[in-house]
Amino acid sequence: LKDASFTYPNGYTAVEHLNLVIESGEKVGIVGQNGAGKTTLVSLLLRFYTPQKGSITIDGLPIQQYTRDGLRRRLAIVLQDGWLCGGTIAENIAYGVPGATRAQIEAAAKAACIHSFLSSLPDGYDTALTDSGAGLSKGQRQLLALARCFLSNADIVILDEATSDVDPETEEQISAALERLRRGRTCFLIAHRLATVRTADRILVLQDGRIAEQGTHQQLLDAGGIYRVLYDAQFS
Repeated sequence: LKDASFTYPNGYTAVEHLNLVIESGEKVGIVGQNGAGKTTLVSLLLRFYTPQKGSITIDGLPIQQYTRDGLRRRLAIVLQDGWLCGGTIAENIAYGVPGATRAQIEAAAKAACIHSFLSSLPDGYDTALTDSGAGLSKGQRQLLALARCFLSNADIVILDEATSDVDPETEEQISAALERLRRGRTCFLIAHRLATVRTADRILVLQDGRIAEQGTHQQLLDAGGIYRVLYDAQFS
């Protein structure tokens, strides 16, 4: 991102003069209070919005020169609420990967730590789901979304509050799957809960659409700035 700025139609500037270089394979945590610009940054990467000023490039190519389909095939995202569609479990995992074999689908489910549960269902991978994923827990929906990411094999992964609002045991499962998913990929970890980003190679602290601080978890704690205040508020 080079001097990237974005203002919503209502006049609210969510991202301002953002300069950022992410190396291939780097794991970057993004934290900040509500309204800091975290969600807008993700929307810019996915080309839901285009910055009014500045530029965003991937491998040196401006993202406007990618087709939207081509760009999004390079990106996988897991949201706070695992998104599902009407159809079977197998179809949900294979969403976006036409022609995926059952063996590939099952391998992705194993990587996401949900194969055993799916195999225990009466109809297994052929179990029909509603759009809301009724009958599955929040954690199981998240694990299905992770399986979809494994199958897509995207080289950039965005995890937006992926472990929030689940019980500790499920969070452990999701965290283990996330560690496998991150290997060899460029990864953005967006989180309110700072425990999620402690192992990131670099943590960005956004404030008012700008990068206020950046560094490793320990560096930011030692600096005693915004990150330290957020950390103490959560863990003291």
